[in-house]
Amino acid sequence: MGDFKVHRVRFFDYMPSAIRAMALSSRSERLALARADGALEIFNFADNYFQEKLIPGQEGRSIEALCWVGERLFSAGLNGEITEYDLENLKPKYTMEAYGGPIWTISSNSQGTLLAAGCEDGTVKMFEILEETIQFQRNLERQRGRIISLSWHPSDTLIAAGMMDMIRIFDAETGHATHRLLVERGIGASKSREVVVWSVVFLSDHTIVSGDSAGKVQMWDGLTGTLIRTHLVTKWDVLALAVSQDGNSLVAGTSEGTVVQFQFISSTVGQQDKEWVRTRTFKNHSHDVRALVHTETAVVSGGMDTQLVVRPLLDKVEKNTQESALRKIAFPHRSLVSCAKKAGLLLFQFPDHLELWRLGESEGHGKPGDSLPVKRKPEKLIQLKRKGEDHICCSALSPCGGWLAYATVCSVRLYRLQLDNNNISLTKVSKLPKVLHSAHQLCFSSDSSKLFASSSHSSVIVVGLSQSECKYLHTLKPKSGSRQPVHLLHASEDGKWLATANTDCEIHVYNLHKLKLHCTVPVYSSCPTAIAIHPTTSNLVVVHADQQIFEFSLVQKEYTDWSRKLQKQGLHPLWVERDTPVTHVTFNPKNPAHIILHDMFMFCILDQSLPLPEAKTLLYNQMTLRSLPEPERIMHNHAFKICKNFQHLMCVRLLEDHSLVVVERPLLEIMSQLPAAVRQKKFAT
Repeated sequence: MGDFKVHRVRFFDYMPSAIRAMALSSRSERLALARADGALEIFNFADNYFQEKLIPGQEGRSIEALCWVGERLFSAGLNGEITEYDLENLKPKYTMEAYGGPIWTISSNSQGTLLAAGCEDGTVKMFEILEETIQFQRNLERQRGRIISLSWHPSDTLIAAGMMDMIRIFDAETGHATHRLLVERGIGASKSREVVVWSVVFLSDHTIVSGDSAGKVQMWDGLTGTLIRTHLVTKWDVLALAVSQDGNSLVAGTSEGTVVQFQFISSTVGQQDKEWVRTRTFKNHSHDVRALVHTETAVVSGGMDTQLVVRPLLDKVEKNTQESALRKIAFPHRSLVSCAKKAGLLLFQFPDHLELWRLGESEGHGKPGDSLPVKRKPEKLIQLKRKGEDHICCSALSPCGGWLAYATVCSVRLYRLQLDNNNISLTKVSKLPKVLHSAHQLCFSSDSSKLFASSSHSSVIVVGLSQSECKYLHTLKPKSGSRQPVHLLHASEDGKWLATANTDCEIHVYNLHKLKLHCTVPVYSSCPTAIAIHPTTSNLVVVHADQQIFEFSLVQKEYTDWSRKLQKQGLHPLWVERDTPVTHVTFNPKNPAHIILHDMFMFCILDQSLPLPEAKTLLYNQMTLRSLPEPERIMHNHAFKICKNFQHLMCVRLLEDHSLVVVERPLLEIMSQLPAAVRQKKFAT
């Protein structure tokens, strides 16, 4: 596999934020997910659950509810505002005050013409959805008490609203309340304790399903307003409900971390009448399940433990296939770590600040697998707090360690960094080109003389850097006219090429000497997750969300022979079935045939000089392979050298001295790091 001196870094104390809300667009198969810090993530379920877009949060912006209307995404929160998002420029498009106090829930009708918002002041506010904005239309009949949850009947004529101690049914045409359904407090509960109806679902047969703080899932007749059935599923809260598209399966998320499934079936064999029967209980979370989505084949859940869990329903999928595997998505599908390989520095990105660390040094030599004694411990040099209310969306550290840059949705900041033994100075560059007002991704050239910033419509702004000034040079634009954001940037070691990838699955390569488009890689159906240009061959290596690997010659403008051979033979089934995307690709200067790549749990050296593994070949872990006798070890020798002895790989980088930096994030107990108030069931106003 090759020997490396490894810096095993475990001081990147990154903690994802709790999941607050989710919404699935059935049209595009994209899941929108909101976190407690106001950040939004877009996952493409049709592309191996890849996290293709991320909109950073903002100080003071909370999100309680999400709603798709066609391809448009809306959110609402306790600040009393409704926000629509610009999914091309990855920022809020506009924000509208509802004037009803905190908003607990939003829901659109099936035609996508009206948006209903449940407010603190007891009103359900109706907004008309126009082509570019929304417009307040009217209030439904005002109630005493906040509106916690909403659900439209599929006919768009009725709306069910969950409140304190009751459910109200409204006529959507007249705005009047037609029924009041009183929710019991539960056995042994105090009469003074109110029951919160956290979630309601209005089914096509006029059944209303509710989940409440007394731990009950109840089925109601929406025509007569009578209770049909009560299921006590927990001693605590039922926080979320979701129903399948055919209306025959329902799931409930609880504050115990369980997800309970109900199915509309006959309770006894041969019986014609159907009823809602509790069928399964899933335990995939350690704490509150705050959000649920029910797809055709799986239950998707998220909550306080920050993990997005995709739990397949085994009666809906074929067993022992990739679709039947349980998935847990804990961390972003892109790097939050930048490395100055010439200076031995690491930059860690958090939503509200950046941390600059200097790597430690070891002394002595040892055998493979030995831990070397530390001569100088790692040192945190700078903690840079962001300016303004917007969270940091991207950051970069120049290879020489002399420049540091970060961006929010509305600004870019550049700093000059000087290290002289123990003296550290950070100077902000005050005059940036006006065109550099925002960026989705940032990247420095290998000689640290240029800064590349991906902008709108897949364009890239090129800025020249010198001791005396920061100068705008050019804007690189693709001929495709794509409006989707660039999510990957890579500058070649020789300073000649810049490769970009966007969420339209397009990869463009620019000639930096001529400052123009050199070529476009043939579009593949899956989104690129990692790209890199080989320093000696100028071959572009691309890994996609479906785990496929391609090598494209920038000189010949075509796929290489090795890439064609790989596609003809096919990748090993165990490689393709991995459920976390490759997030970084680099190369070994000692051996040009070595491609180094990693995902969240696996580090791999792909040796192009060795034969590809056959489908029946055992894809051994390198640690397991070392334990085998040498003849058997040689027999299993192939191109994929895999090591899985890691917890959560956030970053793997090769330094100029050919040592390897491996940044890990141990999965700690999430709740121990959250404030105690988070666990209390109280309303924030």
